[in-house]
Amino acid sequence: MEPSISRRSFLYSVSMLAAGTAITSPLPGFGRTKKLKLVLVGTGVRGISFWGKRLVDQYPEKLEFVGLCDINPGRAAFARTYMGVHCGVYTDFDRMIAENKPDLVIVTTTDSTHHEFIIKGLEAGCDVLTEKPLTTDEVKCQAILDAERKSDRNLIVGFNYRWSPYMTKVKELLHAKTIGDITSVDFHWYLNTYHGASYFRRWHGLMDKGGSLWVHKATHHFDLLNWWLDSDPEEVFAYGDLEHYGHNGPFRGRTCRSCEHKKECNYYWDITSSRHDMDLYVAHEQHDGYFRDACLYRKEIDIYDKMSAQIRYANKAVVNYSLTTYSPFEGWHIAFNGQAGRIEAWLDIPWLKNENLSQEDLHAAEMNQNLKNDKQVEPIIVFKNWEDYKTVRVVSQRGGHGGGDKRLHDKIFSNPNAPDPYKHAAGVRDGAMSILIGIAARRSIESKRPIRIADLTDLEPQPNRV
Repeated sequence: MEPSISRRSFLYSVSMLAAGTAITSPLPGFGRTKKLKLVLVGTGVRGISFWGKRLVDQYPEKLEFVGLCDINPGRAAFARTYMGVHCGVYTDFDRMIAENKPDLVIVTTTDSTHHEFIIKGLEAGCDVLTEKPLTTDEVKCQAILDAERKSDRNLIVGFNYRWSPYMTKVKELLHAKTIGDITSVDFHWYLNTYHGASYFRRWHGLMDKGGSLWVHKATHHFDLLNWWLDSDPEEVFAYGDLEHYGHNGPFRGRTCRSCEHKKECNYYWDITSSRHDMDLYVAHEQHDGYFRDACLYRKEIDIYDKMSAQIRYANKAVVNYSLTTYSPFEGWHIAFNGQAGRIEAWLDIPWLKNENLSQEDLHAAEMNQNLKNDKQVEPIIVFKNWEDYKTVRVVSQRGGHGGGDKRLHDKIFSNPNAPDPYKHAAGVRDGAMSILIGIAARRSIESKRPIRIADLTDLEPQPNRV
């Protein structure tokens, strides 16, 4: 078998699976010919760890990185050392593609530039895997949709939360119609003063970089809703404001490490205590002027820190959603109301487990890919009308985004033909529908009116997802 055909067939199979189509993968034969050729564009912490070093460590017999690209040459060079690879380092994406002819492009750049590299990758004949969110506005979203349709390649969106055992059990209960057809949902997500604040220190605090947390962060939550409800969003009405961070601060500086208000600022973060952050970011500030510990009270911050939305789905379910960015604890709670009962699920609500966790350590544990003794049992409460409630206990994990990270990677790179009865694998439509809720929420706040999803792109919301 010709190696190039083998590689192409493999990626095509993976992409088809991500889009929800079963297809036979030539993975066994593929593994004996030549490794999958990968390039990574965007060498920030998410790119070089989750989509970088972890792949290098876990799948060395299946793939190899042949190029790393970033606008910051210092960060790209550090990425090569950190990931333990020996490929070329580039600031020119087009040159990297031309010189290496990769099979797969992994996009982990600033959210507002995802579309540029997704489209170029598809046009170059590569399959593309993008970090969430797909992109940041409806114009870029439509451009991606058009490019994917014109290409004979496909696009995978890296949604990891779907894959955790706890989220999967919720899906299983809903899929089985345990409480009948869903009529309404209450969904509330709480970012603590460690994790939530971190977004406002970084480029995510600027609307033109991350599209606001309606898109960058909530795309996770909206994707879960779309997947759980097995329906597309139809209309969104939202409220939002900036009342805590940014110009609301009592003082401000340029960076935490240079600030004269360290002792009086509850949000002071010492980046110098992290060798990794110093080596990845501070050591290379001169190249692009990006400060990883920028002041979260700086006046240019223009995203919302208070967000609430009502979402109507094509299957007539209605969702009340909120996102808090300065909560004393990190966690979430959801309740599904059905024709025959109610399901409640939550994670990391401290008083419900009578525990008092370090919020900084909690976030670190969630991001950790190699936690030991990580098994824990979490409850889901099922109420049926005229019956006593029952507790479904789920063996779950805390690290690696609830165990979702490893399962996502294994599906893509190790077992693309593994059964997927609950449609965990996410393709371009999933990515689009998740961001369109956040984009519609932004447009609703700006216009003070409901926004129809069908008015944003040419995708027509469907009552039942296919």
